[in-house]
Amino acid sequence: MDVAAYLRKQREHLDRQTRQVRDFSVFDFGYIPDQPLMRPEARQLIQAMLRFELSGIPNHHAVIGSRGSGKTLTLKHLRRVVEAETKLEVAYANCRQHNTSFKILAHLLSVAARGASLAELYDRFCCQYPDKTVVVLDEVDLMSPKDRRREILYLLSRSENPYMVIMLSNNPRVLKELDAATISSLQPVPLYFRNYNADQFLEIIRDRASKGLHTWDEGQLAEIAGLSVRLANSDARVAIKSLQYAVTEPETALRESFERARQDTVVDMVNDLSDSNLTILEAASTSRSDLAKDIYLRYCQMSQSRGEKPFSYMYFYPESVTPACVCCRVWLTTSYARARTGHSAMLRAVL
Repeated sequence: MDVAAYLRKQREHLDRQTRQVRDFSVFDFGYIPDQPLMRPEARQLIQAMLRFELSGIPNHHAVIGSRGSGKTLTLKHLRRVVEAETKLEVAYANCRQHNTSFKILAHLLSVAARGASLAELYDRFCCQYPDKTVVVLDEVDLMSPKDRRREILYLLSRSENPYMVIMLSNNPRVLKELDAATISSLQPVPLYFRNYNADQFLEIIRDRASKGLHTWDEGQLAEIAGLSVRLANSDARVAIKSLQYAVTEPETALRESFERARQDTVVDMVNDLSDSNLTILEAASTSRSDLAKDIYLRYCQMSQSRGEKPFSYMYFYPESVTPACVCCRVWLTTSYARARTGHSAMLRAVL
C-alpha cells in the first residue's frame, strides 16, 4: 500500500469512528462553556467585583485550588460576563507565559517586552486603564525567581487608580512567598476552590456531551466522573480527555481510555516544568532518599555540575513542602519521576 492509499484508508477509518462527534472544540481545555457550573466560590468573586464596582474600594483575592478544579475556567467566564454586565474592565495575564512584572505589563499593553523600564510600562498601564479594573494574574506562583518580590502586585496595590487584583495559584503557600510590604498593601483574601465531586463532574461532562456529541451513554459519563474523583484528584481535564478518547475510540475499554487520559495529563504537567524544576525532578528520581533535604543536596550537585546556580534551600523548601493532598511539589515530582521509571504506586497515592 502506498502513502496516499494508506492516508485515504486511515481517513475513512477516522471518519467512521468520529461520526458521534458534532463539535470537537468541547474537548479543548481552553473551551469556555456558555453556562459553566455555578459554584459558591464564583458567587464570592461576583459579590467582591460588584462591591468594587459600586465603591471603587478593591478587595484583592488569592484563588487557590488544585489543577483542574475550575479556577481558570471560572475567571475567564466571569471576565466575559463582568465586562458585558458591569462597568468594570478585566485584564488577564497568565504568569507562566509572561513570568515577570515587566512581561505581564507588556502583555496587558500589547507592546513588545523591550525598550522601556518597568516604571515606564506601569505609567502607560495606568494611562490605558484609568478606571475600575480587575487584574487577573493566573498561575502567579510561576513567576520567575528573578522577580521574586512580584513587583506588579506591590505596584497595583499602591496605585492611585482603582485596581482589584485576583491571583490564581495551585500552590497553597503562595501567600507566604510574598514579601511583607506587598502583603501589607494587598491584604489578599484567600479563596479556596474545592475539588469537584462526582455529581459536579457528571454535570460538567454531560454538558460537554450535549454540546459536542450527537449521542452519548449516561452510564459511561457516570463512570468517567467516578474514576476522575477517585483516581485523578478530581482533575476535570482528565475527565474531558477520557470522554474524548471514549467516543473517538469506541473499541477501547473505558478504563484504558481513562488511564491514557491520566497519563497524558501527567506528561503535560512535566512538560510545563521549568528547567530548574526539571533538575529537581531528575534529582528526585535518582535520589536514594525521599527526604527534601537529601533531594535538595543532590539538586545542588547537579545544578553546579551544569554551571547553573541552584535555588537557596529557603526558597527550595517552601516551594517543595506543601500538603500532599493539594500540591506537594517534591513528593509530587518524585512521583512523576518514579512513574517515568516504572514506579507508579506513589503517583497513584498522591493523585
